[in-house]
Amino acid sequence: MKQTNYQLFDFLDFSPELNEGDRLWRACSPTDIEEKNGDIFITIPFQQQNNSNEITPDTTVSRRDYVLRIKGYGDKILRISMALAGGIMEDSEMLELDARLQMNSLSFKKTELNWTVFDGNGNKKAIIGFQSPEIDWWSDLVPAPAETIELEFYPDGKNEIALSGYDMFSPARHDAFALAFVERNEVPQRATFSLHAAPDECFYGTGERFTKMDLSGKTMQLRNLDGQGVNNSRSYKSIPFYLSSENYGLFLHTTSFAKFSLADHSTRSAQVMVEEPVVDFFLIGGDTPEEILFGYRQLTGFPSMPPLWSFGTWMSRMSYFSAKEVTEICDRMRAEDYPCDVIHIDTGWFETDWLCEWKFNEERFPNPKEFIGNLKKNGYRVSLWQLPYISYNAIQYKEADENEYISKSERVLTGSSNFSVQDFAGTIDFTYDKATEWYKDLLRNLLEMGVVCIKTDFGEDIHLGAEYRNMSPEKLHNLYPLLYQKAAYEVTKEVTGNGIIWARAGWAGCQRYPLHWGGDSACSWDGLAGSLKGGLQLGLSGFGFWSHDVPGFHGVPNFMNSVIPDDLYVRWTQFGVFTSHLRYHGTSKREPWHFPNISGIIKKYWKLRYQLIPYILEQSEITTRTGMPVLRAMILHYPNDKTCRQIDDQYFFGENMLVAPVINPENKRDIYLPEGMWVHFFTKEVFEGERWLKKVEVPMDEIPVFVKQGAKIPMYMEDVSCTDDMDMSKVVEKVFK
Repeated sequence: MKQTNYQLFDFLDFSPELNEGDRLWRACSPTDIEEKNGDIFITIPFQQQNNSNEITPDTTVSRRDYVLRIKGYGDKILRISMALAGGIMEDSEMLELDARLQMNSLSFKKTELNWTVFDGNGNKKAIIGFQSPEIDWWSDLVPAPAETIELEFYPDGKNEIALSGYDMFSPARHDAFALAFVERNEVPQRATFSLHAAPDECFYGTGERFTKMDLSGKTMQLRNLDGQGVNNSRSYKSIPFYLSSENYGLFLHTTSFAKFSLADHSTRSAQVMVEEPVVDFFLIGGDTPEEILFGYRQLTGFPSMPPLWSFGTWMSRMSYFSAKEVTEICDRMRAEDYPCDVIHIDTGWFETDWLCEWKFNEERFPNPKEFIGNLKKNGYRVSLWQLPYISYNAIQYKEADENEYISKSERVLTGSSNFSVQDFAGTIDFTYDKATEWYKDLLRNLLEMGVVCIKTDFGEDIHLGAEYRNMSPEKLHNLYPLLYQKAAYEVTKEVTGNGIIWARAGWAGCQRYPLHWGGDSACSWDGLAGSLKGGLQLGLSGFGFWSHDVPGFHGVPNFMNSVIPDDLYVRWTQFGVFTSHLRYHGTSKREPWHFPNISGIIKKYWKLRYQLIPYILEQSEITTRTGMPVLRAMILHYPNDKTCRQIDDQYFFGENMLVAPVINPENKRDIYLPEGMWVHFFTKEVFEGERWLKKVEVPMDEIPVFVKQGAKIPMYMEDVSCTDDMDMSKVVEKVFK
C-alpha cells in the first residue's frame, strides 16, 4: 500500500478506498467504575465512526460498553487490559513473574471532576478526568470535539503517562486515538491506543533494531523476520517493549503482529496497534532506565548465568565438514598459542550439507562420541548447528508427519534464507507437548555424546500457511522463538548441567535462555556499525547476553568469496573482545592464521579476552539479578545527559569500562567521555569527562577503552589455552587511578 501520511491508512491499515469492511470505534467518556478483589474495572462506551478519513461519530449506531481493567503489581507496575472480543490472555509463556512482585490492591475515590485510583499505600495510580476544557466561545465555524476518554496513569505514583486524547488538527482530522478498535465486517479485529509524547521524548528498545539510538520518529513492525543482514528495518528479534526517557517502559503483552509508532505518525503520541481485539499492556515506572528494565524482567524473567567456558573464544565458519578438518584446526590453535574454548560445527556435519537430520555423517565423522571426547581432552567444547524445520528428504520426515510433530499443510513449503533450497514439510510444532519432547530427544542424543551447545538457528519465520495443534499460526509466529529456545535450553541444562543455547530469533521472555547473537551481518564497516546498534537496542529490551559474528557473516560484494580486509578483522575482533561472548563465524575462512599480517594483534586480543574473564564473570552475575545487560547503552549510566541519549557507536562494557570501537578504515574517531574522571585502559592517561575528544588517532593494535577512575578490575594475568586452565585463586584486582 502506498504511503498516504494519514494515520487511518498508514498505521491502522484501512484501505484508502475504505472498501474492506473496516469501521473505527472510538472510546468515549467512562460511565462506571468499581473495585473487585483489588482490581479496578472501568466501563467505557465506544462509538462507531463514519466510514471516512474525516473522523466523525456515526450516531445511527448505538454505543457499545467494554470494561477496562487496571491491576497493580508491586509499587511501580500497572497492567491495563480490555477484551473487545474473546478474553484476556491472563498468563502466557512470556510471563515469568518474580516472586518478589506482589499484587498491589487498588481502590478509588470519586469526585465530580475525576475518579482517582490509589494503591494500598495511598499512592495515586490513575485519574479518569471529566472536567470540561475552558472555552471562550466566539465561533461555530468548526464544531466542538467529539467525546473522548481522558485517562492518566501513574505507575510509580509520580510521573504522569496520559492517553493521547486530543491529538488532532480539527474534530474530524486525527493523528492518533486515545483508545479505539477496528471492526471488520462487524467483528472486532484490531485495537489501538496512544500515549502522549513529550516534544523531546526519546524511545529505545523494541528489540534488535539496526538504527539510530533514539527511535522517536520511527514506526516499528513487531513481526519477526529473517533480517538478512543488520542494516535494514527487518528484525530477527522484535520485542514488544519500549523504554521512554520520560521514565517509563511499556510492555505489550501479546504474541500477535503489532506496531509501535513512536512520535512518528504524530510527534505528539506514542501509538500502539495490535492485530487482535484485545488491549493488554504493562506500564513500568522507575527513576532510571535500569530500574524500568528491572521491572520488565520481573514480569518476563531474568537471564540465567552462562557457564564459564562460554566466555572464552568460539571458532567457527560455514562450515567445517569432517572430524579431520576440525581436529587439525583445533590442534593448530593450540600449537600457535591461540586460547580457545569452543569449536562450532555449522551446517556441514550432516549426511548432506544443510539437510538437518540431527545425525553425524558417518563417513566424515565416523565416531562422533570419540571425536568430541578427544576435543574435550584438549580443552574444546563442541557446539552444533541445526534448525526447526523438517525437510521432505529428512530421515525423520515420516515419523514427524505421522505423529503430527510438525505443522500440517497440503502444499509444498519453502523456507527463507535457505542456502540449500530444501523443501520443508513443516515446522516443528512446539505448541504440542509430544512434539516438544520428540525434539528434545533428538538433541538429547547429541548432548549425551558430549555436545555442550545447540545453535538454535532460524525460528523467526514459521509456515503461516500451515496448521498447528494449539495455536493459530498468526499467534504463534512471534512466540515461536521462545518455545523453540526454551526446549533446547531445558534439555541442554538437563543433560549437561549448563543452561546455554546460541540463538538468533527472539521475543519477550527469550532473555531467560541465553545467549543470542546478531545474525548475518555483512563483512563491512556498515555491518560492524549495524551490529553494535542492534546489540545496544537489544540490551535496552531486557536481554543481558549478546554476541555477533566476528568479523561479519557474509562477504561484500561476493557473498561467499570476498576477501575480508585486515583492518576490519582487527577492529571487529577488538569489539568482540569487549562483548559478553566472542565468536568467529562466516561464509569463508575465519581462523586468524589466514590473516598473517595482523595475526599477532589478534593473538594479543584473544589473550586479553582471557585476562578479562574474571571481570566479565563479575558483570555477568550483575546482569542476572538487575536490569543491566553486559553491553550497555550510554543512557543506562547517564540518562540525564542528553548527549548520551543519541550515542550508538560507543558503550559501557559492564559497570566500569567505556568502550569506543573504531568503526572505519581511517584509524580515528570522536569519543565522548561523560561526567567523571576516566583512565585509558592501555596508556593509563587520565581524562576529565563531560567532553568530546575529537578525531582521536587510534593505532591498529589499540581500541579506545576507558575505566572509571578508582575502579577495581579483576583480571587473570597468566596465559592459558582455555578456561579449564584457569585457577580463580590467581585473579588479581587492577586499580585504575
